[in-house]
Amino acid sequence: MNTQSNSITPSRIVWADLLRLVAIIMVICIHCSDPFNVSPEARSNPDYNLWGSIYGAFLRPCVPLFVMLTGMLLLPIQQDMEQFYKKRMLRVIVPFLIWSLLYNLFPLLTGIMGWDNSILSRMFAYAGENPSQSWESCLYNIYMIPFNFNVYTIPLWYIYMLIGLYLYMPFFSAWVKQATDKQIKIFLFIWGITLFLPYCSEYISSYIWGTCAWNNFGTLYYFAGFNGYLLLGYYLYMKNTLTTGKTIMLSVILFVIGYAITYVGFRNMTSQPHISEEQMELFFLYCSPNVLLMTMAIFLIVQKIQIRSPYIISILSNITKCGLGIYMIHYFIVGIGYLIIEKINIPIALQIPITGILVFILSWGIVALIYKFMPRYAKWIMG
Repeated sequence: MNTQSNSITPSRIVWADLLRLVAIIMVICIHCSDPFNVSPEARSNPDYNLWGSIYGAFLRPCVPLFVMLTGMLLLPIQQDMEQFYKKRMLRVIVPFLIWSLLYNLFPLLTGIMGWDNSILSRMFAYAGENPSQSWESCLYNIYMIPFNFNVYTIPLWYIYMLIGLYLYMPFFSAWVKQATDKQIKIFLFIWGITLFLPYCSEYISSYIWGTCAWNNFGTLYYFAGFNGYLLLGYYLYMKNTLTTGKTIMLSVILFVIGYAITYVGFRNMTSQPHISEEQMELFFLYCSPNVLLMTMAIFLIVQKIQIRSPYIISILSNITKCGLGIYMIHYFIVGIGYLIIEKINIPIALQIPITGILVFILSWGIVALIYKFMPRYAKWIMG
């Protein structure tokens, strides 16, 4: 596969920049769809539930695409472990801590400004009906940053996971360097089987293959998780030799099958009155066979897109530079987007994509300005 024909320099893979743009817009839109799935309107208004399901199912590949890009671009790791950790960890952990603090201080700030706490419920879909603006609540959320995210930092769950992948990658990379093509295929096959485990737990038995109340580590536990997407991104980048025509045909088939399962499954779950949160999320899980099919479809088809315009290439390059910063800041802007859309008479069917595009443009603009006017500090603030 020739990756040089689509790049400015031999080291730049332009279609990867395009794929990152697709993933960024999808993840922003998926957060714009949250009120359609978890707000009171989602239960009382059939249109909210319908469009939340339509868009929510379509957007599930967003996070797996990020992970596949990570595996594709970093595996096998060419640095020693200390250099890798220093370069990757600091560029993620410092912005993560800064934005965790900012998000968790925001409720306190709204109280100091004299704003009603209803603004928190309107800006943060999971904040609930009567969120606290107290110093004690703020301090508790800050104290919990090393342990987990909360209703104000929902998107940052990905950073916890990404830090884990970075910790794991030097060891995984050592295996990738010497693994045969057959070994990689076997690993991916077994990993693919693990994607069915949530459905087995729901429809067959809550405990399967050795798991029980005192053991979470079943037979295929060590093949499970996002590490499969890391390896899949690397493998498809190195080994995909399909023609453009075959790629389009295969991608359409994979996406249609994956989307149908995701949409129908989610609609079926949300139609039941007393489901748990785990049941509601079952068909939306990133590590599931249906989401895998959609993710592969998008990865494969974008891989075949060639971009030759220097102007578009430079734009995509800048978006890649600003990518982590856009991810960090966008949840604030999503909340503002909710408030704007409330004031504009936009059909429900268009609210999610319009809000998503608006949030993306605003987030990108802010991050790009910080890089332009604060270049010394931007990488530590925005990543």
